[in-house]
Amino acid sequence: MLIALSGYLTGYDGQFPFEKPGDKYENVNYVGMRMFCTFLGACIVPFGFIIVWELTRSLKAATFSSMFILCDVGILTLTQYILLDPILLFFVTGSVMGMVKVHLCRNRAFSSSWWFWLIFTGVMLACAISVKFVGLFVVILVGIHTVADLWDVLGDLSKPVRYNFVNISLQEQCLIHSVSFCQLSCMLFFFYIHLLVLSKSGNGDGFYSSAFQSQLEGNSLYNASMPREVAYGAAITLKNHRTGGGYLHSHWHLYPEGVGARQQQITTYTHKDDNNLFLIKKYNSESSEDDEVEIVKNGDLVRLEHVTTRRNIHSHKEMAPISKKHYQVTGYGENGTGDANDVWKVVIVAGKDNEVVTTVSSKLKFIHYLQHCVLTSSGKQLPKWAYEQQEVSCNSNMRDKNALWNVEDNIFPKLPNVSFTVYAPTFFLIFAYNSIREQRGYGDHPSIKEEEVQSKRKQLMSNGCGWLFVGWALHYVPFWAMGRVLYFHHYFPALLFSSMLTDPVLRYIIEPIPQILPEKIANTMYHWLIGVIFSATVYSFYLFSPLAYGMSGPSSTDPNSTMYGLRWMESWEF
Repeated sequence: MLIALSGYLTGYDGQFPFEKPGDKYENVNYVGMRMFCTFLGACIVPFGFIIVWELTRSLKAATFSSMFILCDVGILTLTQYILLDPILLFFVTGSVMGMVKVHLCRNRAFSSSWWFWLIFTGVMLACAISVKFVGLFVVILVGIHTVADLWDVLGDLSKPVRYNFVNISLQEQCLIHSVSFCQLSCMLFFFYIHLLVLSKSGNGDGFYSSAFQSQLEGNSLYNASMPREVAYGAAITLKNHRTGGGYLHSHWHLYPEGVGARQQQITTYTHKDDNNLFLIKKYNSESSEDDEVEIVKNGDLVRLEHVTTRRNIHSHKEMAPISKKHYQVTGYGENGTGDANDVWKVVIVAGKDNEVVTTVSSKLKFIHYLQHCVLTSSGKQLPKWAYEQQEVSCNSNMRDKNALWNVEDNIFPKLPNVSFTVYAPTFFLIFAYNSIREQRGYGDHPSIKEEEVQSKRKQLMSNGCGWLFVGWALHYVPFWAMGRVLYFHHYFPALLFSSMLTDPVLRYIIEPIPQILPEKIANTMYHWLIGVIFSATVYSFYLFSPLAYGMSGPSSTDPNSTMYGLRWMESWEF
């Protein structure tokens, strides 16, 4: 949304699709969006300086830490393109800076500066988690730091215990509730604008609920009309309620040899397709055109016939392809005729006896009449023999959260159509409803000696390093547990904390070295080491900067390339 806003303000007309990297821009006005991302990326450097300065009160540490960020070719490259990462890094570092500033105001609780930095932190946290879910890690960091701050207040022996408890209580209420309120308000505002502005249909519509799709311009459900009630003989599509859930789907292909019964595959598919259509029929008779219209009701026994292949949804005591504790679901029979294993009981969740099944609004379960299992989408991806669509199975656990379905398309000429707008949700209505449901359970003193000053500085430095290390760990360790493919850009939030932590760690290593040397050369040696680190950092940036700014001549793999000699390790790729 921020990229779109910057593009809108600088002349981008929204026509270029940004489908894949490397597409030629031609006459597209993209410069404003790149400048916006680069500006936010550039702000990371002063943010890093302020964070380290306030944590350590060391000008050298703050200067070197910000220099490590400034001279990092990876951060430079990442922040000069139209990507989410510079925006995320800006809000992550902004959140940490706000956290540190609130800590500095702890002795002036409830002052104007305290409130300012409190609100600033809340807004930054909300923005961070709204850009990418990785922002959750900095929310956790601020939460841990807040608890530690309140614990420190309790340890203030200069104040009575009662005073400290009252102070802690008030600060806790203000800190937690103010930051939470800022986060919640900002996120609600962002999503409200998001839903208001981004109202067009796209190829990912199938991932969203039927009601939400009805609000997307260009979607087949937008301003559509269809019967409100579901009748026997109607051609319907069934959409799974799970996040990203697809449509009940079938095709002519059979399960391969050795995968349960060699019958027709039943899957879920996230895109709209004619193979998603099923005919809903009585379990013991065929509906004809001369029959009276009969509405499907809660508790009815039905058969679901695939319109294209004319085979019924069927289950039996064979293991599902992936979920081995579930039963296999197949397409079975010929021309709509099968056997008793094709019979399913329609159950409306929280429905009354004989309640009518309605389009979209009825949450349905389909319970197998003989096997006493519930039709479910496990969410697991099938192999290539099923075109990597998702597994459908029958689970004996009736409380399976993935077993909820709703009728989306309802094609039946004998019933009058109603506008689909009756199902359309509104943002604040929906938010209030879900909220109610959830709530109901659903600087140093001049008289201090020099040794004490040094001790306090070391303690300050140690505490600062500790919090930077916690920030690094929170943004690095969780990725070890992730099963998804990881990319280069996933490391950069952790890299920022690592860069800010590097100088304090180097100081711990370097400062003891002059102490073992004669006094005459100790000071010279110390500054010489500092100079080497500074020079090496700047010179390495000079050497590798063509990777960010571009180069001329042959490619880096050519021996004549200026970059060829910089491949210090065989695993490096330029």
